Amino acid sequence: MDYYILFDRIKIQGANAISGPLSYGFPALTGILGAIHALGRKLSYRNVLLGGVMVACHNYELQAYRENIHDDFKFTLNRHPMQKKNAEWSAPPIIEEGKIHLELSLLVELEVSDDSLFHALDDKKSQFCQDFLQECKNQLWKQRIAGGSVLNIGRVDLFSVDEEKDILFALMPAFVLMDAKQELVNITEELKTGLRVGQLDEEGNVQPSRLNIFPEATALDALLEVSTLHHIPDHANATTSEWQTYNVKQERGWLVPIPVGYQAISPMFEQGQLQNCRAPQYPSQYVETMYSLGKWVFPLSLPDISQCFWRYNTPQNNLYLISQGE
Repeated sequence: MDYYILFDRIKIQGANAISGPLSYGFPALTGILGAIHALGRKLSYRNVLLGGVMVACHNYELQAYRENIHDDFKFTLNRHPMQKKNAEWSAPPIIEEGKIHLELSLLVELEVSDDSLFHALDDKKSQFCQDFLQECKNQLWKQRIAGGSVLNIGRVDLFSVDEEKDILFALMPAFVLMDAKQELVNITEELKTGLRVGQLDEEGNVQPSRLNIFPEATALDALLEVSTLHHIPDHANATTSEWQTYNVKQERGWLVPIPVGYQAISPMFEQGQLQNCRAPQYPSQYVETMYSLGKWVFPLSLPDISQCFWRYNTPQNNLYLISQGE
């Protein structure tokens, strides 16, 4: 990559909070990458290519409520205007939708194929560079991001690949969404063996896990375990104050389940074969969501910044996935 573009403090209203069939609370990454892909197509005439995307969240407001702390959360739904049919007015059906208001910063890789443009962008204070960044801002302002409307964009800055520290400070305060598939592997092993991977006691021995041993555990079991609280008594006759609460995420950071793409569950249909398809001019295929683990990380705790960008993978073996890093 030649440069990084920072879209700082993007305020998004009404984004889709249901990221997959089993998860909610933050838009799917595919919705964010799709918005940047659309932006890149609008800027292609300038001989630039937008690559991977780093996602940092400053603030969020999930549109959900509950009557009390013991109740389940319910989405706050919108009532649509009355409809007139056969000279009679009727209330339209309520379609349950999960919405969220967000404040995000997106750091996008920028590759420049035109040498003259590359040198023109070197001077960030030049009128040409400012006009280019303003065009990027205006184009993104016209789009939706994960189904949400863009209300405001704080600023758009250009960084060179050598300005990593400046980028990290520009992102704060926020949390960056990172891939945590290795933690998913470790939790699966913990379920299988009853030993906590990577956790050693004072004598250097592997610590036993508080989870029950499940030799046939799969990654799906580990994913569900991340969302499970275990209330464990200290002894057989424990009183109310002698119970402990345990979760497999403890000492592993802020883990969250995230969809990372799709897996095909049907043959490929040629263009025009699948009825009611959104884009009948392209081949289509039925798919199901693929899940992994993500982790929210403070910018100053990030590894090499080049490993923090989410990208599309080339489809293979009926898998349409995104991944982070190389």
